[in-house]
Amino acid sequence: MKRRIITAFMALSILTTLSISCSDDFIERDIVYDITSENYFNSAEEYNYALIAAYDLLHATYPNVILGEIASDNTLAGGESANDVIGWQQVDLMTHTPVNSNLRDIWNWMYSGVNRAAYILEYKDKTDFEGKAQIIAEARFLYAYYNFELLKWFGGIPLKEDARFELGDEQVIPRASEEEVYTSIENNLLLAIEDLAPQAPQVGRVSKGAAQALLGKVYLYHATSGTGNPAKYAEAAAMLDQVISSGVYSLTQGSAYATMFEEAGENGPESVFEVQYTDVQGASFDCLQCVEGNVAVGFSGPRNYDGPLFTSGFSFNVPPTQAAAIFEDDDLRTNVTILNMATFGPDNNATYGPGYNNTGFFNRKYIPRKRSDQAAGDLNLTNPNNYRAIRYADVLLMAAEAHNKAGNDGTAQDYLNQVRERAYGNDSHNTSASGNNLFEEILDERRLELFGEGHRFFDLVRTGKAAGAIPGFTANKNEVFPIPIEEIQFSNNLWNQNPNY
Repeated sequence: MKRRIITAFMALSILTTLSISCSDDFIERDIVYDITSENYFNSAEEYNYALIAAYDLLHATYPNVILGEIASDNTLAGGESANDVIGWQQVDLMTHTPVNSNLRDIWNWMYSGVNRAAYILEYKDKTDFEGKAQIIAEARFLYAYYNFELLKWFGGIPLKEDARFELGDEQVIPRASEEEVYTSIENNLLLAIEDLAPQAPQVGRVSKGAAQALLGKVYLYHATSGTGNPAKYAEAAAMLDQVISSGVYSLTQGSAYATMFEEAGENGPESVFEVQYTDVQGASFDCLQCVEGNVAVGFSGPRNYDGPLFTSGFSFNVPPTQAAAIFEDDDLRTNVTILNMATFGPDNNATYGPGYNNTGFFNRKYIPRKRSDQAAGDLNLTNPNNYRAIRYADVLLMAAEAHNKAGNDGTAQDYLNQVRERAYGNDSHNTSASGNNLFEEILDERRLELFGEGHRFFDLVRTGKAAGAIPGFTANKNEVFPIPIEEIQFSNNLWNQNPNY
């Protein structure tokens, strides 16, 4: 599936912009390809190519993941020095401003994903063919996915339903409210669920369960958003219950758990939605959003590493000592989550070069593994480790939280205990807590279970705990990130900046 997606995308890359000029000094000739509604979306193949292009921007969600950890209390920025990727360092210290190229990348790349999905929705009625409903449903999921990322990072955003943003729209389309964005995302996911198959057509594509899980997550965030809508807890619980009762997914158990984040564990029974990465295409720092490998992996590896199992990285995203210490001695997740070079190094004759913020700890889930010589280009950019965007364990914990808040503590306990029994190999840590005590246990379990996977900052924000947990966090400001200054200027100040930036 990875290779097929990349090959097809190469044929489809012209969809990114409507006109592309190609020149060759030898023949001195310009060739212009112009895709319009008149000469495209005329066949199932063309809709499929457009869908592949919409999927492709998922590769550019890697900074969302790594910064979701760096912005939290889980990891420090790291790198070579305090000036290495300065935008990440600022987010770590909560000193970021509207002038931050790394935050602008998230804005730009997620809106590119929105526009590619919207291109399909804009012409959803142009051509009929067998299987079209599935394609449109997948486009709706991706449209919702990218918009949800933007909502999490920036709050209310400009919306344009079922149509691409075009030049000039930025000066006439205002920022929608958070409530309006939630409503749009929820409506698109409800429509997608109607036509998605329980089993995805190909590995890596969207299934009904993935859309239900994402919608349950959106409902949960909506319930705890700035506007707040407690009724959404019950909706989240009901939607996530459908994923759980489907029988499609299960927790990875036994020895397979130790390799769940390795290549052997990709797209396993616990994977509800997984971003597919590949190492068959070279890459460069000139166009990181074009990279088909998982950039976050290379950036998170030990610097100047020499030893078995892993390869060198850039030593970003390093857990501080107090974060690495949250795991109990009998927690099977510890060695899967944390690479402790103080013990691993001597035991395996491995060495590394300490970088900035060095603690000796690394996020083992997403650091570069040794590969065959088939990898193309710089392995730090073409790392093939898939990102497990939605895991079944996450679904269980979200459902536990939703049921707890909806007053169904028995169901919440059951879901939480399923995760704990996998983590400890027995029922010794099962809970019988209720009410707010159970809620706190669920949140603690989310940190343990999802450590290093990019969720922590947003969990702290939506539960109102960020100010007490994140050094430098300012309430009524840092819950969202600033709109890039260039976007404010492009809108001719139609878009107001987020408060206190």
